[in-house]
Amino acid sequence: MEQRIQSEYVQRTLTNRQEFSLKKFFFQWEWLLILVFLLVMIINTSLSPYFLTASGLRDATMIFLDKAFIVFPMVMIMILRDIDISVGSTVALSSVVMATVYNSLGVSMEIAIVICLFVGALCGLINGLLIVKFKELSAVIVTLGTMILFRGIAYVILQDQASGNFPDWFSFFGWGHVGGIPFILLAFIIFAIGFTLLLHKTTFGRQIFAMGNNPTASRFSGVQVDKLKVIVFVLAGLMAAITAIFLTSRMGSTRPNVATMYELDVIAMVALGGISTAGGKGRMIGAIIAIFIIGFLQYGLGLINVPSQTLLVIVGILLIVSVAIPKLNVSMKFGKKNQSN
Repeated sequence: MEQRIQSEYVQRTLTNRQEFSLKKFFFQWEWLLILVFLLVMIINTSLSPYFLTASGLRDATMIFLDKAFIVFPMVMIMILRDIDISVGSTVALSSVVMATVYNSLGVSMEIAIVICLFVGALCGLINGLLIVKFKELSAVIVTLGTMILFRGIAYVILQDQASGNFPDWFSFFGWGHVGGIPFILLAFIIFAIGFTLLLHKTTFGRQIFAMGNNPTASRFSGVQVDKLKVIVFVLAGLMAAITAIFLTSRMGSTRPNVATMYELDVIAMVALGGISTAGGKGRMIGAIIAIFIIGFLQYGLGLINVPSQTLLVIVGILLIVSVAIPKLNVSMKFGKKNQSN
């Protein structure tokens, strides 16, 4: 009797273990992204002889990686079934405040940078508190309002004027190198590793996935849903401020209209990376690959003077396709299941 029970237990344990499937491994979304990335590199190389060079690729990362810092918290936000379309305005307001306190109030550049980070985190805190306090309002409506608000405050401060005259060392953030590697690329790698570990290897990350799958069950399971959501939106604001530092350093000045349409690129990178718009699904590595797909695509097409309006169309198509393909796959599986029944 004991041997029978033991054998059934062992059999049940072996059955519950998921066997490695080579087909399932290679049909992951990230492999498709790698193929798309290689295709983009091949097309860009054929279109411009200046693309596939060490200096060209290095300069490309210095141009498009500033907005990539916002992608990391946006992955978490979309896993939570939310969205933040105010990130571009947060970048603008943080940059404008940093420049204004340095040039008009006479504070040191170091303190101005700290104030920039504080402004970004404050914008994220406002978004998070509004979303958790007014649950009947969707995150789209809330962040649409704050997008207009933050950008409007930036215009009130500078009145469509430019502000610059930063110290020489400040340009290092945007154009500096460490051992021949762009500083912004090194910073990106550090943040990419940190956010990947935070999302996939910590209790905090597991709670984010749990909330995205079922927020009600998560709340009854003891997860502090509102607190966690506020923290994620604060992270989004903070990373938008870091983007503001790199962007302002690279430009050498700032205006209230900087980072316009950044939210489109960021959301497109996250969606293309395989993050489910329904929440609870996705991996940071997919979004990281998507950053370089869209970044190098825009850079390569820019080398042959493709109009910016055309680039917006291409990004929009990528966004629609990346959202539609998973839905189409689910519909096909559902249709096959109905036919078998």
